[in-house]
Amino acid sequence: MRSRFELLTLSTALMALTALSVGCSKTPEATGASAPGASAPSTTVGTVIDDSIVSASVKAALLADPDIKGFDFKVETRKGEVQLSGFVDKQTQIDLAVTVAGAVTGVKSVQNKVSLQSRAPTVGGKIDDTVVTAKVKAALLADESIKSLDIGVITRQGDVQLSGFVNNQSQIDRALAVVSGIAGVSRVSNEMSIKK
Repeated sequence: MRSRFELLTLSTALMALTALSVGCSKTPEATGASAPGASAPSTTVGTVIDDSIVSASVKAALLADPDIKGFDFKVETRKGEVQLSGFVDKQTQIDLAVTVAGAVTGVKSVQNKVSLQSRAPTVGGKIDDTVVTAKVKAALLADESIKSLDIGVITRQGDVQLSGFVNNQSQIDRALAVVSGIAGVSRVSNEMSIKK
């Protein structure tokens, strides 16, 4: 019989591979890779699959840890480099998450993009944050100059954190401009990195 951790890892990896198979069918023109100034160092399909598996394994490891599982971390991976983002209450929570992520097979390095926010969220606040997150994701998807599928969005008490790996600085600048104009967003934090 498989443990809960193994089942979480397998199911998360399968979901990542399914999502990846849809994303891998895009042509360079559809992804914006051929647009002037939008190119980024390319990766192979194998690397993208490996990164999806690493992300799924890190998420599963974070969920399996009883001291971390209640926190909402975003996990993005590019060429084995894992980026953790989100909001937590204490530095010790960040330190533990970085340690757990770094111990996962396939992780070459861990970027800590997690923000400290000591105010405890309320139920109403969580609902409001969910609405703001949905508005932000919709606005990013609607803007063709932003490769929004590479951008993770987390909202806590109106503070929006954008994370992930994007092609260039102009995408970061445009994403920040789009998000800052959305009703309900009190502050935007840029935790995005440019693809290497």
